[in-house]
Amino acid sequence: MRTEIVHLGAGELTYEIRNIVAVGEKLQEMGIKTYWENIGDPVAKGEHIPTWMKQIVADFAMQDSSYGYSPTRGVLATRQFIAAQVNARGGVQIGPDDIIFFNGLGDAIGKVFGFLRPTARVVVPTPSYTTHSAAEAAHAGDRPVTYLLDPNNHWFPDLDDLEKRIKYNPAVAGILIINPDNPTGAVYPEDILRGMIALARKYDLFVVCDEVYQNIIYNGQRTKPLSDIIGDVPALCMRGISKEMPWPGGRCGWIEVYNGDRDPMFAQYVKSILNAKMLEVCSTTLPQMVYPKIVTHPEYRAYLNERIARYERCSNIAYDILKEVDGVLVNRTNGAFYMSVAFEAGRVNDRQSLPIDNPEVRAHVEGLVNKPGVEPDKRFVYYLLGATGICVVPLTSFASQLQGFRVTLLEIDEAKFTMIFKTMADSIASYLASA
Repeated sequence: MRTEIVHLGAGELTYEIRNIVAVGEKLQEMGIKTYWENIGDPVAKGEHIPTWMKQIVADFAMQDSSYGYSPTRGVLATRQFIAAQVNARGGVQIGPDDIIFFNGLGDAIGKVFGFLRPTARVVVPTPSYTTHSAAEAAHAGDRPVTYLLDPNNHWFPDLDDLEKRIKYNPAVAGILIINPDNPTGAVYPEDILRGMIALARKYDLFVVCDEVYQNIIYNGQRTKPLSDIIGDVPALCMRGISKEMPWPGGRCGWIEVYNGDRDPMFAQYVKSILNAKMLEVCSTTLPQMVYPKIVTHPEYRAYLNERIARYERCSNIAYDILKEVDGVLVNRTNGAFYMSVAFEAGRVNDRQSLPIDNPEVRAHVEGLVNKPGVEPDKRFVYYLLGATGICVVPLTSFASQLQGFRVTLLEIDEAKFTMIFKTMADSIASYLASA
């Protein structure tokens, strides 16, 4: 074309969590039975939505108002309900106008990063949930600025590394926290969170905190919501219904603005996000309307606790199996429903493989792994998929230099779940021994 039309950050917009699906579907056509352990959709993995929850949705769907526009910020009654929940915890106090609804957190993430000045950077964790790291990198037209999560210390943030990334990069304007974390499943202790907030205060930064898994914590772990400990630091907290209810297809998330009036530049930035939402008119009305009714239903807490207990059992099954495998770093998942497994340094290379009986599948996998620039962990993921049908995501696709993979804990059949992880463990051992 006569003029360049591609955004400088377009190359950063990759999402391997779904890209790997195309490979799996191709192998399915060749006769491979696939186990989709790549994407965090509880419904797709067989979780049943209880009848009482469906009835609430059905009742609201019978109301004409659920088919209309909501206010730009979101349904007022729902925003009042959320603000009251935040304020009852006794930390930072907010009003309904400090809450903005979006069509899922993907929409919120796109606007939070997209309306930053291109030269202003938010330092993100590594490994990092792809939607965050890709959106931040795309807005700047450059690779993400990252701080380390330490696989040798429960995947907790390395505060010394974080401070160095801030101190020696004056473009950094904010810190991203994901707690509980995706992709690692780590739950951050209060002292680490306070240390991160202290760095934001020291260097005059704002905080973005993704808390979509805040109510999915187990194995006796505890953490604090950002609102309880943020103090006077400007912040955006992200929450949603996709994992907790679960209703990922509802595309309903929101941001809570903390200390929005403490800094005039931050206030103007938040206003730009709201103005962008105004151009869209509003977010989907029905999920906003039903949210308070569902989470206050007398059966909701028991329903959520039952799900959490299953994730806890699966986290321990997975940990007990994989911790015995030589050559990998494994941490027990304590929140959300993901596990990140890192290969020890130097343990994977471009000569390793797994036996694949089907010649057509083997040829296809070998065609993929022999392409230029394929990371060693992506090579393992392709061989694992071709040899066993188990679909996971390479860790390097999460803005990480560590070699490894992310897997979900969502399979509801524990016998099948155990079989998948034992097969995975055997495959890792065979793969590492192959060259």
